[in-house]
Amino acid sequence: MTSTRPPRVIAVAGNMGAGKSSLVEWLRQQFDMVPFFEPHEENPYLADFYGDMTRWGYASQLWFLIRRFQIHRAIDSRSRRELRPIVQDRTIYEDAEVFAAHLHDAGHIDERDWTTYQEMYATLIREVRPPDLMIYLRCPLKSLTRRIKKRGRSFEKGVPRSYLLSLEKLYEAWFLRYAASPKLVIETDRLDYVERIFDRLELIQEIERHAKIEKKAR
Repeated sequence: MTSTRPPRVIAVAGNMGAGKSSLVEWLRQQFDMVPFFEPHEENPYLADFYGDMTRWGYASQLWFLIRRFQIHRAIDSRSRRELRPIVQDRTIYEDAEVFAAHLHDAGHIDERDWTTYQEMYATLIREVRPPDLMIYLRCPLKSLTRRIKKRGRSFEKGVPRSYLLSLEKLYEAWFLRYAASPKLVIETDRLDYVERIFDRLELIQEIERHAKIEKKAR
């Protein structure tokens, strides 16, 4: 009898510069997965946001919330007709519970807008299928700043360390309470799946065990 179980969906979470896109691409290659990448370069508010978070924070986060919901729905639709597993770069949960939460905590999103945002988020996540595995890339602040500088995105040049540190604390708190699916932490300073073959094998085994998918045949 043919299985009717939809293909597995893995989500990759982590702070700016943690290496999410690199891991998504690596998983695509190792497991023949269908990738859905972060849409940050599509956001028409992003450059303005980094220049004035109070003026543009709400608009930017609202754009991300809607766009991320569309991506989740596209993944759900794709999984109904796709046999290959799927990997997603960041999720709607992080948009709301890390990035938007930081802007509210810092006073960049006022209470009225925050209430509206929270109501919209609560409505949208009821329609979202959680991933089958949530991978969190934990990365020290020093490594984050080095990687952000190396990739050279113009709109990220002025990102302060305090902003990254605030996001890191919110990420840790969010991941601790996240319970919508199984989860896996990768300590990016310890595990180098690009350069070290034993780390690579360890990660492949962990993903196979947690997500119940198999590495593609060579």
